[in-house]
Amino acid sequence: MTDTTTVARATPEVRLYAALTGIVLLLLMLFGVLMRLAQSEWMTIGPDRFYQLMTAHGIGMVAIATLGGSAVLWHFLGQHVALRRGAAIANLAFFLAGVAVVLWSIFAGGFAGAWTFLYPLPAHPMGMWTRGAAAGYLVGVLLVGVGMLVFFLETTRAILQRYGSFAVALGWKMLRSGDKRDAPPPAVLAGTVVSIANLLAVFAGAAILTMMLINLYLPQFAISALLAKNLIYFFGHVAINATIYMAVIAVYEILPRYTGHPWGVYRAFVLAWNATLLMVLVVYPHHLLMDFAMPLWAVIMGQVVSYTSSLPVLAVTLVGTLANIHRSGIRWDLTSGLLVLSIFGWSAGIVPAVIDGTIAINQVMHNTLWVPGHFHFYLLIGCVAMILAFINWLSHEQAPARFGVLQGGLFWLYALSALGFVLMFLYSGHASVPRRFAVHLPEWQGYDRIASGFALLVLAAATLIVLPAVLRIAGGRGSGARAAGT
Repeated sequence: MTDTTTVARATPEVRLYAALTGIVLLLLMLFGVLMRLAQSEWMTIGPDRFYQLMTAHGIGMVAIATLGGSAVLWHFLGQHVALRRGAAIANLAFFLAGVAVVLWSIFAGGFAGAWTFLYPLPAHPMGMWTRGAAAGYLVGVLLVGVGMLVFFLETTRAILQRYGSFAVALGWKMLRSGDKRDAPPPAVLAGTVVSIANLLAVFAGAAILTMMLINLYLPQFAISALLAKNLIYFFGHVAINATIYMAVIAVYEILPRYTGHPWGVYRAFVLAWNATLLMVLVVYPHHLLMDFAMPLWAVIMGQVVSYTSSLPVLAVTLVGTLANIHRSGIRWDLTSGLLVLSIFGWSAGIVPAVIDGTIAINQVMHNTLWVPGHFHFYLLIGCVAMILAFINWLSHEQAPARFGVLQGGLFWLYALSALGFVLMFLYSGHASVPRRFAVHLPEWQGYDRIASGFALLVLAAATLIVLPAVLRIAGGRGSGARAAGT
């Protein structure tokens, strides 16, 4: 059960994580807005700069969503296990160093190979960037991965020290006994799943990044392109999915403080998280459905698991959220509103993802704006909404009981503009507008311009949420989180 009365002080590293996450999110949203304005021809950006922005936006969003989710995980997991601050500080140091190198490689070196850095593209720039820029990008991503490795090794150590084994931390003891007293807290259960999955993802990412670095300088060191793509997508897919599995801990821990109802841990909840651990590791082949050299069994696995991978933990979280709110007299404010919105975003966002994961549809839709539509849906309205709620909650010492006019307007501005933005992606994909095109035909620009309007509103709403919260955190007001904190 989640204790709805415990007050835990946010450590300096959590406050720093939260503040940096908010600022960088705004910068990366600005990159996204600039790309949409360029496609609309409301702004002139050369194709070379467009693809640099696309690369920075993509890899940056994966990294900053991980940092924001890590802040949520560290804060709430730290209430149940003994975490050593040095690991969080080291992770942040590696993160900042990696980001600096990546930004140099993109905006000074010209690297524009997309965040997926698919082999052998970095080594074949066609005059667009230097070998040093490609190496800088790979090294920068590797540095961020080293930070993640330190971070998740520490969460794993702390969990094992407190619970003795993964089996206990994953709730297997409770599954056998049926006694809820044997159940781990939601933050521990989710933290264990995320730690295991991310460690495996980081190892895969480090392997392919190292191999590609060697290949850059020793071309005779050949790499199987199919192996490289599998390793990249295993790393990338697990990492980006883990962001929402960390951020959702904010729903489990903060929402009960608004409703007064503890978040229950029961057998279905434990089983759902255990199933998610397995499925998040094997679902990535749905990104390789068009790679006909893939083994048939892997493609079938990717197809089948695409239908089920998000459902177990999402189902118990959705039901749990509705049950927690029902007849609770919940105190609505910006934080509680964003938390509930995030569950809608996650739930609805997986629908277009599942549709795209169907092979017959994937053949037609995968290289259209449908794909950024589905991942912007569950990231912007799901994961990012969770992180914004956490930042806002952390920045206040006490919550207002109800929405004020400004808070209510800000909530609806973010929710409706974000929904309009992602729906325009999906509608454009339905109309076969291609993705990753810097220049759009006149026939597509009507969709682009509507999307650009929504994008500007999303950026405005996010700015009005983040900047006041960051200023409060910087002023020391985010040091504690009371039961009703916003």
